[in-house]
Amino acid sequence: MPPEESTQSISIDADPAEVMAVIADFANYPEWTGSVKQADVLEAGPDGRARRVAFTLDAGIVRDQYELNYVWTGDQKVEWDLSQGQMMRAQHGSYTLRADGPGRTYVTYALSVDLVIPMLGLLKRKAERVVMDTALKELKKRVEGLKV
Repeated sequence: MPPEESTQSISIDADPAEVMAVIADFANYPEWTGSVKQADVLEAGPDGRARRVAFTLDAGIVRDQYELNYVWTGDQKVEWDLSQGQMMRAQHGSYTLRADGPGRTYVTYALSVDLVIPMLGLLKRKAERVVMDTALKELKKRVEGLKV
């Protein structure tokens, strides 16, 4: 049975291309994400965007090293899946960007994670919501901060 997917959304004061540029800039993730300590692009696609990225995560009680495979659809969507990890058996996520008026983007983050260690569904969904809420707020702060 595949893990349940959680979704959250936020509006960001920037064009979709500006938001997607920050999402695609993995080298700078340690500067603005609280938990990603390192992100290395292992393989880039013909458009220059990452196809495979290795992450080192330190979110307090959760520490992990894992790799994600990415598929980009212009500045509208990026999806990823886990290719290998220590704490996770599976991860599927996406950011979907939609123009929301001039200079505004509505971003929807979807995430499902299957951990190696069993976790109650309610706790896992709560943890996913916290991860997504934090990620969206950090993304908004980073994108809007670059415009100043």
